[in-house]
Amino acid sequence: MMQIPRSALLLGLAGVIPFAWGALTTVNADLQIWGSVNLGPRFVGPYVQLFYGSVILSFMSGVLWGFAAKTTGRMATAGYALSVIPALWAFFMTGGGPTSAGTSLIFGFLGLLLLDWFFWRLGLAPSWWMNLRGLLTALVVGCLAVGVYA
Repeated sequence: MMQIPRSALLLGLAGVIPFAWGALTTVNADLQIWGSVNLGPRFVGPYVQLFYGSVILSFMSGVLWGFAAKTTGRMATAGYALSVIPALWAFFMTGGGPTSAGTSLIFGFLGLLLLDWFFWRLGLAPSWWMNLRGLLTALVVGCLAVGVYA
């Protein structure tokens, strides 16, 4: 395994900030009040996690689509079909309130990790990809779990 490029690691970790902020504002009432007043109620607690999580699952569909574009024929067709699953999951599974939507996002990000592994195993993702995706998935799922179960 190659080491994760510094820029990919730093930007990936920066992408966890809204999930962490949502977890912090779920468990800290003073921080939630401050965030609601200064940022708006959509940007605190599980609400920021749910909206941002849907965006990120959709973004990752695009990343997987890019991996699929590196191949041809039936493999490309299968890759394109698999790559749209995270976006469709986010679209169809995040309704019904914060608990069910948060739980669906947790399963969505775990499923995404399996898709990441599939594309990586085929040699379509960089050699360091699973190191980054494993770390980010653990952080995101942990933050979402706070939003769901706190």
